[in-house]
Formats: sequence, structure tokens, C-alpha cells
Amino acid sequence: MTASRHEVAVVGGGMVGASLGLALGQAGFDVVMVEASAGGATAAEGPFDNRVSAISRSSERLFRHLGTWQAMEGARLAPYQAMEVRDVASGASIRFDSADLGEPDLGCIIENRVVVAALEARIRELDNVTWRRPRQLRRLADCRDGVRTLTLDQGEVEAALVVGADGAHSPVRRLAGIADGASDYGHHALVATVRLEEPHGQVARQWFLKDGPVALLPLPEAHTCSLVWSTAPEVAAELASLEEGDFLERLGEATQQALGRPLTVTGRAVFPLVRRHAERYVGPCLALVGDAAHTIHPLAGQGVNLGLLDAAALTEVLAAARDAGRLLGGEATLRRYERWRRGHNLLMQGAMMGFKELFGLSFAPARVVRGLGMGLLHRASPAKNAIIRQAMGLSGDLPALCRADTADPAAPLDRES
Repeated sequence: MTASRHEVAVVGGGMVGASLGLALGQAGFDVVMVEASAGGATAAEGPFDNRVSAISRSSERLFRHLGTWQAMEGARLAPYQAMEVRDVASGASIRFDSADLGEPDLGCIIENRVVVAALEARIRELDNVTWRRPRQLRRLADCRDGVRTLTLDQGEVEAALVVGADGAHSPVRRLAGIADGASDYGHHALVATVRLEEPHGQVARQWFLKDGPVALLPLPEAHTCSLVWSTAPEVAAELASLEEGDFLERLGEATQQALGRPLTVTGRAVFPLVRRHAERYVGPCLALVGDAAHTIHPLAGQGVNLGLLDAAALTEVLAAARDAGRLLGGEATLRRYERWRRGHNLLMQGAMMGFKELFGLSFAPARVVRGLGMGLLHRASPAKNAIIRQAMGLSGDLPALCRADTADPAAPLDRES
């Protein structure tokens, strides 16, 4: 069978992979999407999915450029206007508020399936982006004459550039012989959907306990939140096995009943948290984006946003290379992408590791220092606002697709409080 030939092959059709495929398609590239799952994402209906993401402002701008944000808003999402963080051991707390930044919100909590469904619907409108699904990647040939060949379980694909957007256990990264630099955070995350006695008020809340952070993220229903409880593996296993009533009692204690009594919990699932940072993001005719290149602790909700920045940056680099007549898979092209994104991702990983370690210290002097530090930061508006602006993607070296000066003027940020 003759292999189909394309400019770019994106392996992985999740949020980051589909965003990259769509961005490249809108930029005029011939793209093939290789995806292991059989069907597209389902619409948001029925119970909330426990797989959600905190979408930053930079990611929202990307989705606006891609023409998918309106569909996401039309499905279901939950803007959050403030974030409260409390250190249970010291009693200190800090609050970040969108009003202090002149922004309508700090971001939005969206089910992953809502994002993917909107991206896939837009991709179907493009003639230059095609799907090969369900297909498993079996072999990845070396780059020869500026082309790599992918052997799938059915057929072959040739591309000037292969992009691994296939998750933390990336087959592309493995077949390319790139080490993942994995190290265990010592935490497992329990995720679920919970209904609470009091409304969340569009506020994201996080409590740092001795064993790790607990987060309640607001969903579109006023009394419903997505739960992310990061803790020691044995504690996570115990929490997952508890009867519902016993689990809700433990959750109420952990969250100090800030939203009254937890009433119900559904969809409990546990997964290990592992820090990964690929030893390199690129190779001949190859690049890694998103979780295939890096994974991060979920305590600040930055994981998917970093991956979306990867996708936007790679699109910009490839478009510039095409316009300059350079090879898409050439070293000069791909090193620019790696230099742009690797340092930023490494810095964010280090910051999250620092927060985890700092809040994990339980001896008295550490509690005192944490309490004093959080109190000072809470009162120091410029420093506090600088931190949240960075987390929202309002500052730094952003790709054009994620910047305010290139945002879609037809879709202003006018959400009501």
C-alpha cells in the first residue's frame, strides 16, 4: 500500500494535539491526525465528566483564534472570578481576584471532552486536515531526505515533520529514543465531582494539608465542583475505597466545610502524579508537545495550558520557516521551538515542585514562615498580581495566537460577573 504524504503528522488527538492540528490547518499546512481512539468526543450532556481543565486566558485566546471558543461557551464552562488558597497548618490564606486585574475572570473550568468536541468540529470543516483513526503507531522510521515514515497498524504515513502529542506515555517519544526524565511526585490524585451544601460563588478553592493539596473547582451548576485531591498513594487508595458517606465526611474535614457539608460524590478515580521533562523536545523531522514533552503537578492547573502554548509556539515557528523557505523538520526550525518553550516549561515545573515541598514541611518554623509569607504576599498587591498574571498567560513571551494584541476582535471578553 502506498503511504500517504503530508507536511505534518500529528500523533495524538487530545486537547493539545487537536489544537495543534487545527492551528496548522488554518495556517494552510497539509496535516494528518493519527489518533488511537475510534470516535470523536461526545457532547457535554448528563453528569459532569471528572476530567476537567482550568483554561487560562492565553489558552482562551488561542481557542478564539481557532474559532472554537463560542462552541465551548455554548456547551458548558464555568468562569471563576477568584481563587482562594489556605494553608491549614498555619491558618494563613491568600485570595487572588480578577477585579484587581481589571479582568472578567481568572479563567474557566471546562470538561476536557467539551474542548475536544469543539476542536474536532472545527477540524471537520477543513479540507487540508485529515484523520487516521483508530490507528496505533507501530514504528517510526528515521528521518531520510527530510521525511519520516510512520508505520501504523493499518497503512503508512509520510511527513516532513512528525509531532508527538500523544500524552505522558508517548509512543512517539519512546520510538524516537528520547528519555522522559520521569520522577515520582510521591502523590496520587483523586478526582471526582462533588455536590455541596453551599454555592461555590465562582471561586476556585485550594487547601494545603499535611499530605498534599485539595482543590474544589467551580462547575456551571452553582453547588457542584470538580474535586482534585492530591495526597500520598496509600491515602488516595483509602479515600477511593471508602463508602460515600465516610468519604464525604473526610472531604468536609479537609475543606473545613467552607461550602457547607459535601452532599454527594460521583466518578471517583485515582491516578499517579509523575513529573516528566523530555531530555529534548526535537530531533530530525520530529517535535514533542504537551504531556509528551512535560508533565507537571496539577496544584496550579497549568498542565494543559503549557501544552497549548507549545502548540501555538510550534505553529508560529513552522509558519515562519515555510515563509523563509526552510525545512519544516530541519534543525534550525525546530531548535527555535525548543529554545522558546523548554525554559518556560522547566521554570514552571520547578515552581510547582517548590510549592509542593514548601507546603509539605510540617515542623513549626516552616509553618510560621509559610504563614508570614502568605500574609505578606496577600497584602503586596503588585507582587500578587504579577504572579496571577503569569499564571493566566497575560505576561511573558507569548505566541501570537495567545496574545491580546492579536485576539479575535469579534469575540470580546465581556462575560458578566
